[in-house]
Amino acid sequence: MRVAAGGVPRPLMDINQRFMYPQLVRSGRFDAAVLGTSTMRLLDPAALSRDLSARFVNLAMNAATPWEQSEMAGLFARSVAAPAMVIWGVDATWCEADATAPERRLTPRPFPAWLYDGVGWADWAKLVNLTALEIAGRLLGNRLGLMRERIRGDGYEVFTPPEATYDLARARWHLYGRNGGAAPETAPLVPPVPVGDAERAAWRFPALAWLEQRLGAFPPATRRLIVLPPTHLASQPREGSAEWQRREACKAAIVALARRQGALVVDYAHASPITGVDANYWDPLHFRLAVAGRIESELAAIMRGAAPSGDGAARILTPAR
Repeated sequence: MRVAAGGVPRPLMDINQRFMYPQLVRSGRFDAAVLGTSTMRLLDPAALSRDLSARFVNLAMNAATPWEQSEMAGLFARSVAAPAMVIWGVDATWCEADATAPERRLTPRPFPAWLYDGVGWADWAKLVNLTALEIAGRLLGNRLGLMRERIRGDGYEVFTPPEATYDLARARWHLYGRNGGAAPETAPLVPPVPVGDAERAAWRFPALAWLEQRLGAFPPATRRLIVLPPTHLASQPREGSAEWQRREACKAAIVALARRQGALVVDYAHASPITGVDANYWDPLHFRLAVAGRIESELAAIMRGAAPSGDGAARILTPAR
């Protein structure tokens, strides 16, 4: 695993992004990044690079916790001399009250913290393991033309099934299976569920402190964009419910920190022509490639000063710098 700039880029032969992406950050080939979870992985960095005149890498990771995302952002800020732009997908996990608890920092996927700090000679010993041997074998297979790279050299991977295999009935099973196969009621509750002042005062979003700290670590010239990804409406709290009101309070906290850090916030996490259409999704979290293409183009246009599409799917919550 190459950990410094220079040399010929090597193919990424493992699908554990937590191990593979630090070498992309340190490669010196990128000055802009997409961060987040799998809800941001389908944004093509090549398209963003073309439309925003930057060199994008997609560093979003499957099921990445707020802490793991923060570690990746910190590595990017420290390793890139002049970061041009950061697009950070902030999903509902950032709003969880226990998001900063030690047991919530990691997932069952291994996270090599030693790849995210300073590089030292002691790190070489950590490379002597079966995983490194397996990846070396895959790299040899690639050199011999026997294996394709697992992830494109800018971090992009279409991890969803081939579009030609899309089955709306199966997608609806994924969307509504936990509800007995029936779509849940999504019409707003009128009036909203009463939430007392004491309960509101107790709402906490501790992981947002990490988000603000990491955004603040970038140079003033770095453009910052926070995206609230468009998960399917069935995965979102019903408008007017107590949980929806809590989520809106979290959005307000995100907007407040974005204003302090000079970041733009674009919100797709609400009822819209994207989130309310079953055929746009594989499952409650993952949209299809056509939606990803729309979001890429729309975000690029917004960052160039244009208004979002008129259908209301994208809401700008803070003005651009």
